Amino acid sequence: LASSPEAIYRSLSRRRTRLEARLVEEELRVRGGDPLSADLDPNVRLPDPEDLEDAPETEIEALEATVLDQATAARSLAELRAEILILRDLEEQALAVRRSGQDAKWRQLDSILDRPEMTDSEGNRRKLIVFTEPRDTLEYLAANIRQRLGRPEAVIVIHGGVSREDRRKAVESFMHDPNTLVLVANDAAGEGVNLQRAHLMENYDLPWNPNRLEQRFGRIHRIGQTEVCHLWNLVAAGTREGDVYARLLEKMEAAREALGGRVYDVLGKLFEGQALRDLLIDAIRYGEQPEVRARLHQAVDGAVDRERIQALLDEKALVRSILSMASIEELRRSMERAAARKLQPHFVSAFFLEAFQRLGGRISRRETGRWEITHVPAAIRRRDREIGRGDPVLDRYERVCFDKPFIAGPPAAKFLCPGYKLLDSVVDLIEEQYGAVLKQGAVLIDETDTGFQPRALAYIQHAVRDGRIRRDGQPIIVSQRLQFAEIRPNGGVTDAGPAPYLDYRPATEAERRALGAEVLAAPWLAGGLDRLAESYAIAELAPAHLAEVRARRLAEIDKEEDQVVIRLNREIQHWDGRAGLLKLREQEGQRTRLPASVASGRANDLAERLRRRKQDLERQRALAALPPMVIGGALVVPKGLIDEAMNVPQAKPSGFSEDPGDTEQLAMDAVMDAERRLGWEPRDVSAQKIGYDIESWHQKSGAMRCIEVKGRQSDADVIIVTRNEILVALNRQDSFILAIALVRNGFVDRLAYVRRPFGAPPDFGSSAVIYELRPLLARSEVPA
Repeated sequence: LASSPEAIYRSLSRRRTRLEARLVEEELRVRGGDPLSADLDPNVRLPDPEDLEDAPETEIEALEATVLDQATAARSLAELRAEILILRDLEEQALAVRRSGQDAKWRQLDSILDRPEMTDSEGNRRKLIVFTEPRDTLEYLAANIRQRLGRPEAVIVIHGGVSREDRRKAVESFMHDPNTLVLVANDAAGEGVNLQRAHLMENYDLPWNPNRLEQRFGRIHRIGQTEVCHLWNLVAAGTREGDVYARLLEKMEAAREALGGRVYDVLGKLFEGQALRDLLIDAIRYGEQPEVRARLHQAVDGAVDRERIQALLDEKALVRSILSMASIEELRRSMERAAARKLQPHFVSAFFLEAFQRLGGRISRRETGRWEITHVPAAIRRRDREIGRGDPVLDRYERVCFDKPFIAGPPAAKFLCPGYKLLDSVVDLIEEQYGAVLKQGAVLIDETDTGFQPRALAYIQHAVRDGRIRRDGQPIIVSQRLQFAEIRPNGGVTDAGPAPYLDYRPATEAERRALGAEVLAAPWLAGGLDRLAESYAIAELAPAHLAEVRARRLAEIDKEEDQVVIRLNREIQHWDGRAGLLKLREQEGQRTRLPASVASGRANDLAERLRRRKQDLERQRALAALPPMVIGGALVVPKGLIDEAMNVPQAKPSGFSEDPGDTEQLAMDAVMDAERRLGWEPRDVSAQKIGYDIESWHQKSGAMRCIEVKGRQSDADVIIVTRNEILVALNRQDSFILAIALVRNGFVDRLAYVRRPFGAPPDFGSSAVIYELRPLLARSEVPA
């Protein structure tokens, strides 16, 4: 009630309105001959305050509405009428206070808006979060701040009445729209929401649960925050609540100076013995008594004892689970392989920049690795609503990036990666507009293949499901991949690697005409290539995909089940024990705020919830491979064949061996030997076509590096590097090595390692780039 003049006025007004409606109902009931309602009773049954500590805001607001409807001291119609008259008088007084504009807390917030921290070095206003409690105060502050800034669009709100979808949109707008400057929220925005875009926060109202205070600050003060965070707590001087809270904050500040800034991390645990809300209620009820004030101050001082805080900090720092060295090593290797083979940022950026602009979007490069989006087309925003999952798509983005190191600002950039709605919507629209082209097929040229045998490339989509079913009756997909298989004219099928098309370019119309029907309509292309690709996927790709997903997911599910069982069993034991105590009190004739049957019912509900969760986890374990589908294909023509068809002489750059296979093998052997001498464990992965030839692990540190090997004759002038190899090198700059082996008379004459060999990605349409050897060798090093 004391949050703001607006909250006082609105609360009294609503209560008066509800009691007037109640009076009409009771008068009609009495006129009809019915007795006075039994509900006209001051003893409204309320849940135990402990049960509301962690309740969602919507549940608390619903309870408040119930209290406003039912709670009254009146035992007769005359007393109810008298209470309504008193409420009218109080409402008039509250309205007068509201109109006076004499609001000390608002004046403090107004002055904070002018502090130096509120603007950056260029005079631009920084983003601010204002936390309050009652919705009336929230709307009052939002209106005042909009008027103060003169920009209604600069302020957004989040409270329990805001839908989940609108809440996500508000968070996205605050995080990434430069025009949205202030978020006014209650604890609906303090539950698991990352608001790290801001580093300025004000608690206009302080929660009575210190855990909430910790959660609020944790929205901005978290791992990855690059700015110093500032938090202002407004405490109303001269009030009983303010007296206790001011004492608490003063003691906390003294402890922070002595023990460091981590004190607020254990704020919630300080009052586990005696809840802060109990102290505040005692202060409000009996705070005029000096002995009560002294006792409350003593309780606060005891809770915020420096030695107790230090003990809690030490306990929080303990490592409770220890992995064996073997487990750590295997985990590291798995993470390194996953990082090397994931859909890399340069692949994503190359696609998005081309596709987004083709759909009518406007995006401009700003700082290194960062872009600004000034217009998101309506079609993309509509598709976002149709997909209906994840973060909403905004009209514009102050900064976006495709690689995590470029997220940090200011301003912070939105990380565009698979799973983010803006990228997903663009993919969905491109697939809708051009998906049919995949089935029509394409003719691609392999610039690095000097042979004469064409091959077919099949695009295979494969998914792994678990035992759960979506609302629309479809299975839940836990992993989906686009994989590729190469089919030779003789019917042989091999794995083409994760992204072979990146190394090819589209054939020109002249090249297609030169190839003619003899190549483009050869009989082997009509011989059931789909069936060959599907059979290969069923026998090879799908089992490998399923085994990989099963190994990862089953370990995750086992860990999740352990945590679920521990947590829910703890809750069940708590409510079982509480039900027993409450039952004993009831048998002794004591009046309890919470019936034993309610506590017992909660224990039963939790037991049922545990049973359902275990069933759900068991369904998640039921992993199965879905049938692979061929969704497209292409004919891959080697450069040698296209040159022959167009009568182009087979001119090779100097230094290219007549038998490149021997030269490449000599180079691979030389690099493998060098790696072993240096204490690394090399492994040949060239057949996997993943953008490098050797995966090498350090025997002591466990680090992994990726080595692309190029073998050339000693008089060579250039090397050809594929687009795929360049992009992998750019994505793994610190662990990628270009190894150049120069061969003379059947022996490796020189072996050179080039670190960070490439400075920029190739053009969107490029499949390979020719590099001069001399500049590369000039900055190379001898493996040592």
